[in-house]
Amino acid sequence: MASETRVPSQAAPAADLPKCSDVGDPNGGNAFAGRSFGVPASVVTLGADWTTYTAILTNASAKEMKSFELSGKALSYVYNEGERDLSPYSDLQYWGTTQHAWNTLKDANGKARTIPIPKTLKLRESVHVKLRFRVHKDLPMDHAYDAFTGITGSFVSRHNGTDCTVNGDADGSFSPPRGLRPAGRAAAETARQWQFSKTSAVVKTFTLTTPEVFVFHRQ
Repeated sequence: MASETRVPSQAAPAADLPKCSDVGDPNGGNAFAGRSFGVPASVVTLGADWTTYTAILTNASAKEMKSFELSGKALSYVYNEGERDLSPYSDLQYWGTTQHAWNTLKDANGKARTIPIPKTLKLRESVHVKLRFRVHKDLPMDHAYDAFTGITGSFVSRHNGTDCTVNGDADGSFSPPRGLRPAGRAAAETARQWQFSKTSAVVKTFTLTTPEVFVFHRQ
């Protein structure tokens, strides 16, 4: 049976739905094109210093994205027993263009918050978000961290009669060989090598649709 393109008017919360790729949708993992850039090739120290960057997520699917949501993240992979996730030791904020201020993406309990955006992302449109992150100086130093930060977009779709979600990321990663180093260490020990996802999208024009993000239109 072919995939349905409509979105039910009373869909369940996205967090309670399965991923479309898990229910047989062959396009469930290819709906977004993501990239991040603007992080300088400089030292990232622990504590008060922020690193600012930009993330872009593009609708690369064949349809409009309904119930579209955007969230941020700063965390790390955990490969072995005893390793820690970097997330509890990090802060992440996005720039609000109306208030001209940074807004936190974690509440008092550490739970991630979403970034205010339009609920529909049209074909070939992109969201463009300025963010910054920092890592706490009390990060445990007993192992290295394969860490990354960026944004995740998601929308509610439908495949073979099942409501499901499609997710996509725009991340930048940092993976120092001996873990993150505290402020005051030699710059050579704290240099970061960032790896960015790439897309062939060419942005020609844009319109401001909300106070928080730009939506770009490819031509």
